[in-house]
Amino acid sequence: MELKRVVVTGLGAITPLGNSVSETWDNMLKGVSGAGPITYFDASKFKTRFACEVKNFDASLTMDKKEARRLDRFTQYAIAAAHEAFLDSGIDSEKINRRKAGVIWGSGIGGIQEITTELESYYKTGETPRFNPFLVPKMILDIAAGHISIRYGFNGPNYAVCSACATATNNIIDAFNLIRLNKADVIISGGSEAPVTIPALGGFSSAKALSERNDDPLTASRPFDKDRDGFVIGEGGGALILEELEHAKARGAKIYAEVAGGGMSGDAYHITAPHPEGLGAQYSMENAFEDAGIRPEMIDYVNVHGTSTPMGDPIELKAVAKMLGEHIYKTSISSTKSMTGHGLGAAGAFESIACIMAIKDGIIPPTINLFNLDPAIDSRLDLTPNVAKKRNVNYALNNTFGFGGHNASVIFKKYSE
Repeated sequence: MELKRVVVTGLGAITPLGNSVSETWDNMLKGVSGAGPITYFDASKFKTRFACEVKNFDASLTMDKKEARRLDRFTQYAIAAAHEAFLDSGIDSEKINRRKAGVIWGSGIGGIQEITTELESYYKTGETPRFNPFLVPKMILDIAAGHISIRYGFNGPNYAVCSACATATNNIIDAFNLIRLNKADVIISGGSEAPVTIPALGGFSSAKALSERNDDPLTASRPFDKDRDGFVIGEGGGALILEELEHAKARGAKIYAEVAGGGMSGDAYHITAPHPEGLGAQYSMENAFEDAGIRPEMIDYVNVHGTSTPMGDPIELKAVAKMLGEHIYKTSISSTKSMTGHGLGAAGAFESIACIMAIKDGIIPPTINLFNLDPAIDSRLDLTPNVAKKRNVNYALNNTFGFGGHNASVIFKKYSE
């Protein structure tokens, strides 16, 4: 069968850099760090006491207070990001076939704060168990997709994919595949996460995955730098409206970019460490290029996973080099996690939006905090250090990898008839 073309017609974001796409993108281009001391709880006893928190988020702008109380932050972020994307797309729910309009939205962890709160209460009281009746629907990670679907009356595919830090990208790829197979016309896709919590901070810290640069949080996320010491937890939500091309054209929609292809793979190696030769990452990219039907030398920009971990950064660049060959020296590369922190299940959505905006505006967002390049990394690479730069972008590749060896790569391209 002939595959349909899929375009992006709406974007929405709640990130540590801003509560909209425009604010987030503007701060990315300025090289702003979203990091700071943790405000949600007393982190003074932890080895890491900072994170990239969302700032000045007002849930009441997109939901009433009663509804907000029944939602974990990850779902609040999802609803807010989806709302911006929906308005941005100009879709009228009354004028589309809602049986072919869906939501595919994931989270890596879901409502971890709700579980924490309820268990703390239970163990403190020691009396007859009393749990919030909304505990289960607040914590399950598929609930965000359900709420978005209900809000817009979308009766099409509605589910969540979870693949740790590759989650949002996997959801975007699933949405892309369903639309091009004519199983849907429109899908709201992306991911959200609210992991700035005691158990998440404690767990990642015990795994020695986090930066401990408490004296200077703003420079703690430093991908590719020789002095990097771990990632910084981030949070928020990112939404993309994916739409079948002819459906979008028929309603006169603006088009940000086209989804060219997606690839997925498994490391089959270790539950947390990447394959030492980057094979899983390489396979994911190879599958994406094959799916898109393009040659590696057509890529202008790669938004790498680039978490700022000592092991992960050089391994990923090794895989990118295998994939792009000599063309890697003509390719712009950056890690926007240097600014947003690691949004875990939302990361792929943040970074897909960065790729799409790079295509739209012809600007590469920087890798900030790159002061001294790791000697293990090829100094000839264009890692866009510290300052954004203008560049025409026809094709952009977004890589995301997660615990469990989950890898997902998606390619966006400039739209043309």
